[in-house]
Amino acid sequence: MKKHFFYILLLFLMISFEGVSQNRISAQSFTLKGGVEMKDTASPISGVLVSTSTGGQTFTDALGQFRLDVTLGDQLTIQDARFETVSVLIKTKDDILVQVEDSDFNEEKHSTSDFSKSAISFHQVLLDSAIAYKKIDIVKSTDFVAKSINQLGKRGNKKEFAKSLSTLGDIYLFHKQYDFAIDNFEDALEVNKTIETSLLLGKTYAIVKNYAKVEEVLTPLKELKNMLPYQRVTMYELLGDAKKGEGVIPTAVSYYEEGLKVANKNQISPKITDLTSKIADAYAQGNQLVEAEAYYGNSLELASKLAPKRALEEKEKVADFYNKKNQYPEEIALRKNSLATLQELNSSKKVGGKRDLGDTITTQRINYKIANAYISQDKYNEAIPFLQRSIVDAGTDDDLLVQKDATRKLSEVYEYKGDFNKALESYQDYVALVDTLYVRKEQEISRAARFNREIASTQSRITGLEQERELSQSKYDLALTQQELSEESYKNQKWIIYSLIFGLVLMALAAFFFYRSNQQQKLSNNLLALRSLRSQMNPHFIFNALNSVNNFIAKSDERSANRYLSDFSTLMRSVLENSEQDYIPLSKELNLLELYIKLEHSRFPDKFDYKIIIDEALDIPSFQIPPMLLQPYIENAIWHGLRYKDEKGVLEVSVSSKGDNELEICISDDGIGRKKSAELKTQNQKKQKSKGMGNIKQRVSILNDMHKDKVAIQILDLSKDGTGTKVIFTLKKDV
Repeated sequence: MKKHFFYILLLFLMISFEGVSQNRISAQSFTLKGGVEMKDTASPISGVLVSTSTGGQTFTDALGQFRLDVTLGDQLTIQDARFETVSVLIKTKDDILVQVEDSDFNEEKHSTSDFSKSAISFHQVLLDSAIAYKKIDIVKSTDFVAKSINQLGKRGNKKEFAKSLSTLGDIYLFHKQYDFAIDNFEDALEVNKTIETSLLLGKTYAIVKNYAKVEEVLTPLKELKNMLPYQRVTMYELLGDAKKGEGVIPTAVSYYEEGLKVANKNQISPKITDLTSKIADAYAQGNQLVEAEAYYGNSLELASKLAPKRALEEKEKVADFYNKKNQYPEEIALRKNSLATLQELNSSKKVGGKRDLGDTITTQRINYKIANAYISQDKYNEAIPFLQRSIVDAGTDDDLLVQKDATRKLSEVYEYKGDFNKALESYQDYVALVDTLYVRKEQEISRAARFNREIASTQSRITGLEQERELSQSKYDLALTQQELSEESYKNQKWIIYSLIFGLVLMALAAFFFYRSNQQQKLSNNLLALRSLRSQMNPHFIFNALNSVNNFIAKSDERSANRYLSDFSTLMRSVLENSEQDYIPLSKELNLLELYIKLEHSRFPDKFDYKIIIDEALDIPSFQIPPMLLQPYIENAIWHGLRYKDEKGVLEVSVSSKGDNELEICISDDGIGRKKSAELKTQNQKKQKSKGMGNIKQRVSILNDMHKDKVAIQILDLSKDGTGTKVIFTLKKDV
C-alpha cells in the first residue's frame, strides 16, 4: 500500500513539475535567424554546420543564412573545414551574424579548377530544396539531389558531391529505404569521409540490426579529437545500441554512461534523457529490474522538462515496463496521466486538429492499452469504456488497425461477461473492419510497389550520374598523371626509350628472319620428302601395271594386251605429268581413278564390278587432292580383298558433301576383309611387302603439316564379321 501511495505521489509531482517546465520552455524557446560570412570579404558561406548544445542542428543555405530553434543560454557552435570552429552564447532573441576569419581558407584548395563559388552556391540551393521536400515528397526530393549531382559536372568538387550522396542517404533513411540509404552513405564516405555521414551510416546499420557494421563504422571515431559534443554523444549512443542488440548488456550500459558524461558536461538535455532511458532499457533487457526501475524514474523526471512529445514517449515506455512487470495499477495511472496530457495538448492546438506526436502516441492506442491492463486483472466492466473510446477515436482518426484490435477485444470481453448478443454484434463489426483493412492493405501494397519502382528509377539515375562522374574523374586523373610523368621524364629518358625501341626492332627482325628461315627449311624438307615419296610411288605403280601386261601376254591375249597397253600409256602419261605437283584438281584425279579401275576390271572381269558415284551438287573442280592418293587403296581393295573372294564382288567409289568447304570420298569393297587377307598373305609366303600404304601415310602427314590438316583418312571394316573394307577420305577446300 505504501508503494502504491509513493507512485501516485510521484505522478502528481511529475504532472505539476511538467506544467511549470513547459511554461518555462515555451517562454524561452524561439527560432533564431542568423548568417555566416567571411570577415574580410563579407561573402556568405554555404553548407556550414550550425548546432546547439541541446542537440539542434542545421546548415547554412546558399546565402549563408540559417534558422534554428534555440533557448536563451544555449551555446551555438559554427563548424566547417574552411575555418576554425566558432562558439557563440545566445543571450538575446536578436538575429546574429557570425563572421569568421578567412586566413586559412584557400579557394584553390577547396575547389577544382572548373567549379566556382557560384556553382557551389547553386549546388547548395538544390540540396536545400531536397531537404525541404524530404518529409512531404520523396520523388521531388531525390530529383533535386539528382540535379545537384548533375550540376556539379563530371569532375565536380568531391566534398559537394559527397554532401549530395549523404543528403540522398538521409532522405532514404527518413522514408525507411534502408538499403538505398546504406549504399549512398557508403559512397559518400568513399568520396569524402565526414563524422556526420559516418554517424548516419551507423544509425542506419543499427536500425537494420547489423550491429557488427555499427561497430566497424563508429569505433574509429572514438579516437577523433575534432568531434562536436553532440556528435560524440550520438556515437556512444549508437555503440550502446549495437551492444544492447547483441545482448552484451554491461558493455552497452558502459557506452551509454560514457555518452551521458559528455551530455551532462555540455548540457545536452535531450540526450541526457535519451541515454538515461536507454540505460533503463538495457537493465530491463538484462532482467535487472531494480536498476531499470530507478533509471526509468530518472528518465521520467528528465523528460518532463523537455518537449511534450518526448515526455509522452517516456511515459508510455515506462508504462510498458510496468506492464511487463504486471504492475497494472501503476501502468494504468501513468497511461491515464498521458491520456490527460495528450487530450489537453490536442485541445490547445488552434489550427489543424491534433498535434503530430507520432503513430504510437494516440488516444486510441493509450485507451486500448489501459483496457488491456484492466482485462489482465479481470476487471471487464472497467475495461469496456476504454475499449469503446478507443474504437471511437480510432474511427475518427481512420486508424483501422487499432479499431480492429479494440473491436475484437471488446467482443471477447462481452463473451467473458456472458453478454453474447453484444459479443456477436462486436464480432460482426470486427469482421467488417478486417475486410476493410484487407482492401486497404492491398491498396497500400500497390502504392508501395509503385513507390518502390519510382525510388529504384531515381536511384538508378543517380547511380548512373555517379558512375559517369567517377569514370570521367578517373580518366582525367589518369591523363593528368600520364602528362606529368611524360613531362618529368621526357628529357632524361628520351635516349633510353629510343634505345629500347631500336633494340626491340632488332630483336623483332631477328626473330622474324629466324622464324622465316625455319619455315623455309621445314618447307624445303617437306617438299624433298614428298618428291622422294612420289618417286617411290611411280615405280611401285608401274611395276604392278607391267605385271598386268605380262599376265595378258602369258595368256597369248594380244588384243587385250594391246588395248590394256593403250589405256595404260594414257594413264602413265597423266601420272607422270602430275608427279611433280603436290595437289591436282579432284576432277582430274577421279578421271585417272576411273581409268585405273577400268584397267584392273579388264584383268579381273569375273571378280568384281565397280561403281563411281559423285554428288551432282558438288563443285568438284574447286577441290584439290594430292595425286595418286586414292589409287593404292583401290589397288588393295582389288588385289587383297576382291581377288580372293569366291563369288563376284563390288567396288564402290562415292563422293559426297560434308559442308560448304568439305567433302567425303568413300572407297568400299565387299571382299574378304583385312584380317583374312593378312592370313592368306602369310600362308602364301608373300615376301615382297607393299610400300604403297606406308608412303601414303607419310605423304598425308607431311601435307597436313604444310596445309593445316587438309586430308583425313579412316579405314574401317565394312561388316561386323570382318569382311569387306571401307576407306573414308575427308578432304577440305582451301578457303
